[in-house]
Amino acid sequence: MSSIKYRWLAVIAVAAGIVGWLGNYWAVRNSLPAPVLSVYGLLAVLLISGATLILGLRVRRWQQGNRNRELDPIAAARTLVLAQATAYAGSLLLGWHAGIFLEQVPLWSLRPGHSATWSSLAMIAGGVLMISVGLLVERFCRLPPPDDSNGHGGTAAGPDTRREPGDGEYA
Repeated sequence: MSSIKYRWLAVIAVAAGIVGWLGNYWAVRNSLPAPVLSVYGLLAVLLISGATLILGLRVRRWQQGNRNRELDPIAAARTLVLAQATAYAGSLLLGWHAGIFLEQVPLWSLRPGHSATWSSLAMIAGGVLMISVGLLVERFCRLPPPDDSNGHGGTAAGPDTRREPGDGEYA
């Protein structure tokens, strides 16, 4: 399984930002409310990030030697996939609401309340949280490189043995 590509996170955020800006531009010009998520969306972001972090900490504790119970490899793989999905979803959320925020800033002096602006800022923070938790839990799931040395400078399998690039990377 490959790791998260930072370039893809940036591409997703920029593309979502453009679409969010265009969507908000259209909504404002047609007297519709800004398409931001509510406080309940932020609550969902916090719950998803917390659950991802708790599952990641379980894998991390097992890696650091607390092996009272056997770690199910399927559960570890699911935790890794959840972490990657959380980071990508956070990138999408960050970009969408950053585009809306950039469209709302020029209207700051014209509108009372600024609820759409504050909501978009809160969701931007939620997107950053999701990306951070996703990257952190992905790091928790990474296994240390295997120690193949036999004490004589070569590997136990011989000097010409090479590992596949993705072999043994994640728990």
